[in-house]
Amino acid sequence: MELAYIPSPSRGVLYLGPIPLRGYAFCIIIGVFVAVWLGNKRWIARGGRAGTVADIAVWAVPFGLVGGRLYHVITDYELYFSEGRNWVDAFKVWEGGLGIWGAVALGALGAWIGCRHRGIPLPAYADAVAPGIAFAQAFGRWGNWFNQELYGRETHVPWALHITSSADGRVPGYYHPTFLYESLWCVGVGLLVIWADRRFRMGHGRAFALYVAAYCVGRGWIEYMRVDDAHHILGLRLNDWTALIVFLLAVVYIVVSARKRPGREAEVEPGASEAETAPEVAEPAAEEPAAAAGKTRTDDTAPADGAAGTTEDAPSGVEADARADVKDGAESAKKS
Repeated sequence: MELAYIPSPSRGVLYLGPIPLRGYAFCIIIGVFVAVWLGNKRWIARGGRAGTVADIAVWAVPFGLVGGRLYHVITDYELYFSEGRNWVDAFKVWEGGLGIWGAVALGALGAWIGCRHRGIPLPAYADAVAPGIAFAQAFGRWGNWFNQELYGRETHVPWALHITSSADGRVPGYYHPTFLYESLWCVGVGLLVIWADRRFRMGHGRAFALYVAAYCVGRGWIEYMRVDDAHHILGLRLNDWTALIVFLLAVVYIVVSARKRPGREAEVEPGASEAETAPEVAEPAAEEPAAAAGKTRTDDTAPADGAAGTTEDAPSGVEADARADVKDGAESAKKS
């Protein structure tokens, strides 16, 4: 008798009237929201505008879902196109089957299209959303738990996953919860990228490359534990080879990018910093009555102590001539 284990849900779908609510879909949706929310915060901190991440995600998410499904169908084509199988099942995404490799690759294409429309460099956008993608994967893996799929070898550890379904060749029993291992690993990858980005101010796509490399390390050993059917090359599962190749490419990118473009981008979204920091045009202040009056006032008296007056105190030309005439008349009177 097992003292402890992780139970599997009795079913992966609930019905709200005729509407099916699938646990797998909910996990994917929650992951997308988390990725966009965190990516938006990081984008604003990098100097971008609020809402830009969500606008580009409108392109990236659908492309990512299509890419993830295509990778799964192509690498496991026998599940849909072999004898006795129904090819229509290839479109039933809610039953599980999204390859992260295809999701990231085609999702990057969608993000590139969105970035082109906004005049934004794709590497800067990728750096902002990298840890959010890792957390999205952490949520998404729980969809495998709802579907009772992608578990590891049989085990009797206290955290073993209890598989109860016998559909599609499953054998009920206790197995390594590889979905949980990968979920926890993805959380660690997301935290690693956040820390490294703050510590080293990673730019030009290097934070995203770090996410890719770190994820591949964990996916390699987790994939090795799985017992579901998969294609093998030289004794290794196909996804192990994919993880190894992608890991090497990510590391090479980090090294080459750091040499060619050290530091971080000064601007990630054209015009964003100017729009936020431009001072408001102030209305001209109304002149105070006293000051306005002082500009037009003409003093009737001369400056005290014979000091020279200002131009406002100086007599006009008519007054000067009148005073001169009076002075000449007085002098003539004295002489006579």
